[in-house]
Order: sequence, then structure tokens, then C-alpha cells
Amino acid sequence: MENNLSMSDHHQDKSCDATHEEMYKFFAGVMILIFILALPLNGSVLHFFIFKLKFWKSKTNHVFLFNLVLADILLLVCLPIKSYNYIMGERRSENDSTCKAMLFMFLLNRGASIAFLTVTSIDRYFNVVHPGRKNLLRALKKSPQISVLIWLLLLPLTVPPMMKSFKCCRSLKDHGENGTITKDVVDSLNEVVFFTQILIPFFILVYCTVRIINRLRKKTVGDRTKLKRAVVLVTTVMVVFSFCFLPCTIARMILLVVRVQEMSEHIQDQADVVFDGLLVLSYMDCLLDPLVYCFSSTRFKALYLSTYFPFLAKTSVMRADSSTRKSAQPLPCRRDSVVLDS
Repeated sequence: MENNLSMSDHHQDKSCDATHEEMYKFFAGVMILIFILALPLNGSVLHFFIFKLKFWKSKTNHVFLFNLVLADILLLVCLPIKSYNYIMGERRSENDSTCKAMLFMFLLNRGASIAFLTVTSIDRYFNVVHPGRKNLLRALKKSPQISVLIWLLLLPLTVPPMMKSFKCCRSLKDHGENGTITKDVVDSLNEVVFFTQILIPFFILVYCTVRIINRLRKKTVGDRTKLKRAVVLVTTVMVVFSFCFLPCTIARMILLVVRVQEMSEHIQDQADVVFDGLLVLSYMDCLLDPLVYCFSSTRFKALYLSTYFPFLAKTSVMRADSSTRKSAQPLPCRRDSVVLDS
């Protein structure tokens, strides 16, 4: 009896191990690089929102963007711990409490990042496609209520992974003695949460992008500059979203198929590695989100550069002034044209 229990524990411990240690060390290096680059960038943006821009007084969507950068910073906190696990040859922490805390932080802050990216695009969609229509989002975006509501709505989505205790906090491979993915309700809820957090916002982003682009095509008179800026913003959001989240979603689907069909252990290990690698790619969202801040407001971009990179701001101003002067100068008159006109 004791011998069987020890063999079972040994098997579960082995299931925590990374079968391709060199590959996981590479993943750890990528996460450390993302952390080194993204933390000061997002930290400066957070400082800028609070002390320079005073987002709570803004009449634009700066409240949404502040919550977006806050979610990114909280997500970045997980990267050193996850990198350490990968370097030690572990896919997940063997400590159940640490693993669940990491999973909670990951689900909450990744969900918040996706939610505020989506809300930013929806806000721009209403401003461009339905400029005169009153909507709840426009009324609440000036106050923190809707942001607090989004955070509260995301909390229940983190409950399913916390409901069950399993070795190494792995919901895809260790389902208990008799449970399977299709029969275990908790695991099914985990997968529903994972896919709905990504697929539903993606379809919303596609819809907003298509409608705003169509609006730009139909507008033949009037100011098209703001409309083009809106197109650039929603397109940037959709590109960042697609690059960071869709690959790991496809890998998750493949991994579930491999698990359900009970393919060979080698294929399952390969699917695990691919999924974990593309999950690391999703952390690039923390590094690419500042692009959304720049494209969302020219005022934000100008103030940010003048505050933290004044030499870049001066260069851009000098270029703009020189181009303005060149365009303002009259065209030189040629003698032959004067003669012909006379």
C-alpha cells in the first residue's frame, strides 16, 4: 500500500517536470527580457497617468488606459516566479498555494488587459460610428465606476481554477483518478473561461474595426483626420490582440484534442511545449500595449515624449516646423513662365 502511494506520488512529481529543459530555459529568458523591457515602460506610463495626466480628471478614455497599464504591471509581477520555475525544470510550481496564486493573478490581470483593450475599441467605435447617440459607456467612462465593475466581473472567472486541488496546479493533464476533461465539470468551466476571455473580445474587435473602416470609406467630406486616427487605433488593438492571444488559443484547442483522444505521451509532451511557448508569447501584450496609448491620443504621445524623452520631442517638433516652413514658402517663379503669362 505504502509502496503504491509512493509510486503514485513519484509519478505526479514527474508530471510537474519540463521534458524539454533547454526549451523551457529559453522560454524563461524570453520572459525575463519581457520583464526587463516592459516593467520600466509600464511604470513610467503609470507614473505619467497619475502625476502628469491626472487621468481621473480627464474627459477621454484615459481611465480605461490607466486600468490597462495597471493590469499589465500586475501581470508582469508573475514573470520572475514563472521564469524561476522554468529554469528549475518545472512547468508549474510544486507548491499548490503558490501555483494557485500565480494562476489567480494570471487569469485576473490577463482578463483585465483584454477587457480594457476591448472597451477602449468599443468607446472609439461609438465616437466614430454613432457620434450623436447616447450610451452608457460614454456616460461612465469619465468616472471609475465602470472600471471597478469590470474588475469585479472578472473575479468570478478566476473561481473555477481555485475550486479543485491537484498536483502541480495542472488542469490539463492531472484530472484525478477517474476524471476526464469531458466529464469533469470544473475542468470544463476552466476551458470555457479560457476561450470566452479571448474569442468573444476578438470578434468584438473585428466588428468595431470593420465598422470604423467602412465609416472612413463613406466619409467624403469633413475632417477625416480623427477618423483615420480611430482606424489606426482599433487596427493596432486588433493586431496586438491577434499576435499575443490567438496563437495560444489555437495551441490550447490542439492540446485539448490531444488529451481527449489520449494520444501518445510524446505527442502530449510536444503539445505541452508548444502551448507553454505560445503562452509566453501572450506576455508580449504587456510590452505592446503602450502602442495603444500612443495611438489613442496625440496629446498623450506628445506629453509623454516631452516628459521622459525630451530630445525625441524636440526632434519631432523641429521636423514638423521645418516641413511647415517648406510648405509655407512660395514656389519660385521661372522667367519663361512670367514671359508667357505677360
